[in-house]
Amino acid sequence: MAAAKKKDKIDVAEWMYEIIREPVVTEKSTMGSAHGQVTFKVPLSASKPKIKTAVETLFKVDVTKVNTLVQKGKTKRFRGSVGKRSDQKKAIVTLKEGQTIDVGTGV
Repeated sequence: MAAAKKKDKIDVAEWMYEIIREPVVTEKSTMGSAHGQVTFKVPLSASKPKIKTAVETLFKVDVTKVNTLVQKGKTKRFRGSVGKRSDQKKAIVTLKEGQTIDVGTGV
């Protein structure tokens, strides 16, 4: 009984809004929504447990799995000089059966 109360007592904190930066809306990520998956951009320092807690608290859903990947930045040329784009981390969050997150609306 204490475990169920603990989950309800987690308050929305400022760091949760920094963890979930923005949803990724691409053709591939929208195909994942058919399997109950939502993709978010997250900071490089974000861990899977923090991502899970932030999504569950902000969107009031149950998360079954979190997969992360780091997309390395491309090397590009601009006016002859070489530059590099920043690395990005993405989190693919799998939700419990029957639950959804509408990425079109804000938090």
